[in-house]
Amino acid sequence: MTAAELLQKAIEARRQSYSPYSHYQVGACLLCADGALYSGCNIENAAFGPTICAERTAIFKAVSEGKRDFSAIAIVGGPENIEESQLKPAYPCGVCRQVMAEFCSPNFRIYCGTPGEYEEFTLAELLPKSFGL
Repeated sequence: MTAAELLQKAIEARRQSYSPYSHYQVGACLLCADGALYSGCNIENAAFGPTICAERTAIFKAVSEGKRDFSAIAIVGGPENIEESQLKPAYPCGVCRQVMAEFCSPNFRIYCGTPGEYEEFTLAELLPKSFGL
């Protein structure tokens, strides 16, 4: 699966976002080494602590179904009323980066942007000197 295809799947996941507090919708799509895909969106909560990011939603869905070998993740985000063609890169927060470090290799690829214009990073580039890497 190409980065552009994975980012398109993340855009589709973003449409399911539940973000009544921040009004910032995020979607992610996780590619497993075996080709399986797991999507996720951000899900907010009035207490804020129970809020979960799109990236962790996708990873936790995969892990809960026995997956442990991941190749890449695509992340898109933006204000709820923005046209999808106007999306800008969204980057994983520190908590999501640490969750990635728990389950992914340092060479795990992270795509941020849109299918037409994106940035690519490895986990090691986004989280140098992390616990466990």
